[in-house]
Amino acid sequence: MKAVTWHGKRDVRVDSVPDPALKEPEDVIVKVTSSGICGSDLHLYEVLGPFLTEGDILGHEPMGVVEEVGAAVTQLKPGDRVVIPFNVSCNNCVMCNQGLQSQCETTQVREHGSGAALFGYTKLYGQVPGGQAEYLRVPFGNTLPIKVPDGPPDDRFVYLSDVLPTAWQAVEYANVREGSIVAVLGLGPIGDMACRIARHRGARVIGVDLVPERLARAKARGTETIDLRGAGKRLTEVVRDITTGRGPDAVIDAVGMEAHGAPAAKIAQQLTGLLPDAMAQKFMKEAGVDRLRALYSAIDMVRRGGTISIVGVYGGMADPLPMLTMFDKQLQLRMGQANVWRWVPDLLPLLTDSDPLGVDDFATHRLPLDDAPKAYETFQKKADGMVKVLLKP
Repeated sequence: MKAVTWHGKRDVRVDSVPDPALKEPEDVIVKVTSSGICGSDLHLYEVLGPFLTEGDILGHEPMGVVEEVGAAVTQLKPGDRVVIPFNVSCNNCVMCNQGLQSQCETTQVREHGSGAALFGYTKLYGQVPGGQAEYLRVPFGNTLPIKVPDGPPDDRFVYLSDVLPTAWQAVEYANVREGSIVAVLGLGPIGDMACRIARHRGARVIGVDLVPERLARAKARGTETIDLRGAGKRLTEVVRDITTGRGPDAVIDAVGMEAHGAPAAKIAQQLTGLLPDAMAQKFMKEAGVDRLRALYSAIDMVRRGGTISIVGVYGGMADPLPMLTMFDKQLQLRMGQANVWRWVPDLLPLLTDSDPLGVDDFATHRLPLDDAPKAYETFQKKADGMVKVLLKP
């Protein structure tokens, strides 16, 4: 089969690799029909190479049709249409039963002190082959896949894999309610969807970014926007000026380690690419490699007694805050990998013909799998108005 594979910094390719096969009685094989490129995939493209092996299959936002089922699978059959959550979770352990699928005790990567395994996302999260491929082996076939109806196009459901539950959790963790004022820093796919969900809940939403196309896209759906290029170091002052001097009730940091600024941290990120993998892994686990400007802005602008919800991924252990541990263990402020299945019952009723969250036209680009290398490059450069890419195997 064809699959998108990692070969080095800014080097992804579409290779021919062996087809996946059933390994456990509860496995299913899914023929992938759509698979997104996530903003966090750019971390693999740019920063997290020390935790990858050449040839690793990328991608954690797939959906498709069940091709084959293991002997113990009773809840699915060939031909069923499914979305695959990016968490590899059993949905039966103590953590999963509390709605903490990102901390699944069955798949926790204890070697690295990490939470649940993830599809297509480094040794830190299990080195599980990902879904930017023609086929995908999915464990826990009775409990992990999300079965969806036939009929509507993939765009209606594919974002259940990551974008929708991640943005929903960000808004939930921000305690957004009717009449809340929430600022969203970063209007990439997750920030954009968080704005839509917060507005759907009746909040006033202020979105901050520096990419004109992203600002225009958010503004078109009713979000008040601030261009960071103009606000610069006055961002907090600008936000307070339009929030009666008090600041927003909540700030969602949807930027994370991709934040602009902080040259020292940028240099630290670049240095990891010059080290042997073993040294680079140790450096990234023990050094401060994040550019924290977005988080510092959130802390500065939120009103007294307000809430900060961190959904942008951070990775440095020795940042001024121990972000790797705080993010991975989902400690307060409020943060962490999304618990996909926790939010599916809330989200499915919104994926109707009325499409209140605008999922049908959320993708800016739909490309064949063979175009993945160019798509990664374009997305990394924030060029061509690219906000969300769906690959079509």
